[in-house]
Amino acid sequence: MASLKVHIIFPEELIKEPVIYNLAKSYNVVTNIRKANVDSKVGWVDLEIDGTEEDIQKGIRYMESLGVDVEPIEGDILEG
Repeated sequence: MASLKVHIIFPEELIKEPVIYNLAKSYNVVTNIRKANVDSKVGWVDLEIDGTEEDIQKGIRYMESLGVDVEPIEGDILEG
């Protein structure tokens, strides 16, 4: 099983959409929200995604197709 840590930024029109739930349900990955900040205009989440490399990549492409900005995180996302 592979694991990827990403920083995702949601545009305003996706703030109320269940993007992370749909990611886990549709792409057979396990998600773990490590940090997040959401308001009415923008939201960001530091997310750990576990699954096969293929499923993780499909899930990333899904989020990007919605307009979510997905950036890999280097190192431990719990650090500073």
